[in-house]
Amino acid sequence: MSEPTILFENEDVVVIDKPAGLLVHEDGTKTETTVVDWFLKKYPDARGVGEPRVGKDGKEIERSGIVHRLDKDTSGVMVLCKNQPAFLHIKQQFQDRLIKKEYLALVYGHFKETWGTIDRPIGRNAKDWRLRSAERGAKGTLREAVTNWECLSNGEFQGEKFAHVKLMPQTGRMHQLRVHLKAIDHPIVGDVLYAGKRLEQSNNVGLTRLALHAHELTLVLPSDEEKTFTALLPKDIELAISTLKAGEQ
Repeated sequence: MSEPTILFENEDVVVIDKPAGLLVHEDGTKTETTVVDWFLKKYPDARGVGEPRVGKDGKEIERSGIVHRLDKDTSGVMVLCKNQPAFLHIKQQFQDRLIKKEYLALVYGHFKETWGTIDRPIGRNAKDWRLRSAERGAKGTLREAVTNWECLSNGEFQGEKFAHVKLMPQTGRMHQLRVHLKAIDHPIVGDVLYAGKRLEQSNNVGLTRLALHAHELTLVLPSDEEKTFTALLPKDIELAISTLKAGEQ
């Protein structure tokens, strides 16, 4: 498993480009290496920074430095905090929705419009409690979720339609982008949880991973300096996008 790439670092934070396939923190069921393992090996003094969280087995989950997370199969920009004041400073910005997040993705199908907003509350999937849903029949507490999107290009690969989109979540619900795109019938390419038969029947633009990348993150550091951090597209997604553009009608 490849390690994170450091994009920026000072005495308060380290900003990384997380590779796809790397779990952010332990979940009480898997024993694989995590971003937190890497972080604590590099910054042992940061152990305990953040908020304690207890897993289903009653044991505390090691989440040192974690102020937000990316899904295991999502790549891109993540910020980790080296001390508690930095954690509280950045956590407050997430809570107040002051942090700007921009993702890039490949999805199934073409978009007719250039941009739009998905405003659909998210609850639990009625058939599988592990999954989320933004569609009719969602169970449990429905939480507000808003995603702005922009279609950057429509294209085709081996006769199948795809779109390259920019996603700007205004809220931070679990699996929000994946669930919202599924709800408008444009699931993200390679999504084993939410794409269903589309994934099984598709050529998936030659990709063998979730085509979702956290491209940019803008926040105010504890030093009061506003900064934007950018993680370049991984080569496999970049190649897939260029393949679509080459075949665009």
